[in-house]
Amino acid sequence: MKPSTKPTDLGANRTGIKTSPANAKKQREAAAAAVPNAAVETMGLAELRAEVSSESEPVGTVPPPATLKGAVKAAIKAVQGEKLTVFLDLIGERLAFERTGVRLYDALLAKLEAAAPHPEGPTSSDLRTIRDQELAHFHLLAGVCEELGGDSTAVTPAADIIGVASSGLVKVVTDPHTTFNQALKAALIAELADNDGWTLLSELANQLDLSEIAEQFDQAAEVEEEHLTNVRNWLERSVAGEAGIEFPDMEAPGPTSP
Repeated sequence: MKPSTKPTDLGANRTGIKTSPANAKKQREAAAAAVPNAAVETMGLAELRAEVSSESEPVGTVPPPATLKGAVKAAIKAVQGEKLTVFLDLIGERLAFERTGVRLYDALLAKLEAAAPHPEGPTSSDLRTIRDQELAHFHLLAGVCEELGGDSTAVTPAADIIGVASSGLVKVVTDPHTTFNQALKAALIAELADNDGWTLLSELANQLDLSEIAEQFDQAAEVEEEHLTNVRNWLERSVAGEAGIEFPDMEAPGPTSP
């Protein structure tokens, strides 16, 4: 294929069974003859998974507070029946995800530079602004973590999990074969998850009576919601333009706040 070939162009994709009807018939007949009475039984596998899960150690644990101040706060919350470690674990998760967000938008900037013109999509300035906001949120989370006596460099269990979960998104955006629209889809998945993550973090801060922190997280959540709106609209308009159609009720993306 040529570099100018689009994923939606008709090409030599032969992955479907209908590309070779004769061989497809032979394959079905051979499968039926080889295991005519095959039955799929998944109960044993499900039971094994449950058994292994119940006996396995967790992915990791939250490190103890790194400062005396943090230890005192954790002790007070424990007495009140609230575990500050849950909060620190979620902060670690968002730290990992915001770090990934910076890398995603760095990669999107490179992808945009190599892409064909996208009149309905974002400008490099739009993407750079979001990238900088993701980095600012990372520093906000690191500061709150340290304020609570945590270690912002520690990989908490939730951070470990979200790192694995988001690794596929990074692979999509950095793959030289993917288009800008395909990379935007990965960014949309990231923004959807990020919005829910910030909402949960803010709600938990309120429940722990950390009002000042909750207020900062609320402000970050508003910015993240703007990211989601813009990425969603950019993708919708770009795909519509690629298909040669126009959605009358589609709103133009709003300006990205600096």
